[in-house]
Amino acid sequence: MQNHKTYTEACNNFDKVYDEVISSREPIAITREGCESVSVIPTAELNSIMETVYLFQSQENAVRLLDALQRSKARTNKPKTLDRLRNRL
Repeated sequence: MQNHKTYTEACNNFDKVYDEVISSREPIAITREGCESVSVIPTAELNSIMETVYLFQSQENAVRLLDALQRSKARTNKPKTLDRLRNRL
């Protein structure tokens, strides 16, 4: 469940908010009366989300990624050595 802080709490304790987000890797929503809330999230997490969105923008790529995920979960792929992969190329 996402952690929430008021705008005033976040401003008065931003160093603690920053440290909490970094240590927990979970976003904190900052709410302000009469305004849309915002979230503080680690940059690496945001970049990961944005990369995933980018990869799934192409339907063809999304199908390939989901197929690969399904094969991975089913463990139908057998491990290959680096030499074997090099020989295939």
